[in-house]
Amino acid sequence: MLTTLFLLGLLYVVFVGVLFAAGAGAGIIVVVALVLLLLQLFASDKIAMATLGVKEVSPAEEPELHGIIERLCVQADLPKPRVCVMETSMPNAFAMGRTRKSTTVCATRGILELLSPPELEGVLAHEITHVINRDVMVMTLAGFFASLAALILQFAFFFGGGGNSEEGEEDIFIVVIASMVVYAVSFLLMRALSRYREFAADRGGAVLTGRPSALASALIKVSGTMERVPSQDLRSAESLSAFFIVPAKAKKSLYNLFADHPPLEQRLAALERLESQLQSAG
Repeated sequence: MLTTLFLLGLLYVVFVGVLFAAGAGAGIIVVVALVLLLLQLFASDKIAMATLGVKEVSPAEEPELHGIIERLCVQADLPKPRVCVMETSMPNAFAMGRTRKSTTVCATRGILELLSPPELEGVLAHEITHVINRDVMVMTLAGFFASLAALILQFAFFFGGGGNSEEGEEDIFIVVIASMVVYAVSFLLMRALSRYREFAADRGGAVLTGRPSALASALIKVSGTMERVPSQDLRSAESLSAFFIVPAKAKKSLYNLFADHPPLEQRLAALERLESQLQSAG
């Protein structure tokens, strides 16, 4: 993850350098960058959850869900997050929030009905680990310049250089090419970073509960059930797919290179190795 973040940072430094060298106005870059960053940090998760109809539930409404999350937060020394349920038959869960104090953990109705208590605890521990690792903040910051590059591609004529028209056209061409390259490379690095953070959350969640096998069992159940979920339901949740414990995709990725989650087989193998390590240590 550190290597991937370093490569993203290096890419973005080069990108900014190209923008300035091509004559893009520093003021425009700063204003657009700040607006985009603030929007992503403070509004993107709220907009996504509102679109999906996520609702906060009280301990009286969902005592088991609250009980599991409270126990995990005590073990992890975290403040208790908002607890929400998404009313859909799709079995899944996710965590959102910029900081450990402004976090929401959400489970779908489908996963609450599908999993046993130990399996549900494993899934929620996975999501709590995302909170511990500040993964939402990491992914938001990592994807910031990719969003900026995409915006520049759409409004490239605003970023021309000064001088005569030929120089201006050449500057715009350089910025467009740089934006295309940054967006493409960022896309690949972001997918790699997303896969690494899922492995880290699997491991952290399994260590937190001490039962990697329960999380492995949950992943098998959820993945098997997801294949039977109607495509329309999957498409409606694709905006949060990268944050789900199992991706909500109407179509599977043709290549693992473009996937935002590791293959199930690799996740199960890693959990099996961890189970053996914990048993040996015990």
